[in-house]
Amino acid sequence: MSAPRAPRRDAAENREAILSAAAAALNDDIDASLETIAARAGLSRRAIYGHFATRDDLLVDVFTRGAVRLASLLEPVSHPDARVEIALYGATLWDEVEHVRVSAQLAVRGPHRDRVAEALEPARERLRRTVARGIAQQQLRTDMDLDTVARLIENAAVSVLDEATRTGMSRAAGHRLVMLAGLSAAGLGWREADALVAGTPELALQEVSA
Repeated sequence: MSAPRAPRRDAAENREAILSAAAAALNDDIDASLETIAARAGLSRRAIYGHFATRDDLLVDVFTRGAVRLASLLEPVSHPDARVEIALYGATLWDEVEHVRVSAQLAVRGPHRDRVAEALEPARERLRRTVARGIAQQQLRTDMDLDTVARLIENAAVSVLDEATRTGMSRAAGHRLVMLAGLSAAGLGWREADALVAGTPELALQEVSA
């Protein structure tokens, strides 16, 4: 008598396995093939085509899903001091992407960056509101308009991601740098930014749970 067959995974579970495998595989090799992704998901290449017509379609879903998750993580970030809130945005972003920094870099720099930017728009709007509050309270630079300052802060975070990917920067170093870069873009001097980060317990690097 033959052994009972293991139950087949349903379509939703297979799709989740594909997306998770793709995110991990792309971080190891940005040119990872569908065969590599399928093997990592424990599926066949044909199974991937049951969910995604092309590799490009798969990448779009991986990147936009990551952007939506990041936006949801940034939504509850709040602090009475706009400067600390900006630093917290950077720290939250870094904590989410530092372990997949290669694929995250492709998401924001690559051909699908417009789709990613669209998914990140709620987070961008939150940042603009924080910057507006900081400018009104004269905590942030007032020599530029609101949208420009917000873009500079966002670009500073992306530049840290670029540098971290290029140099293999440690988690702790990236955590600190992304906050300092964002605060510098917001108009703080480097000594002021360093003192704020060092003296604010909420900005300390959180231990990774086992």
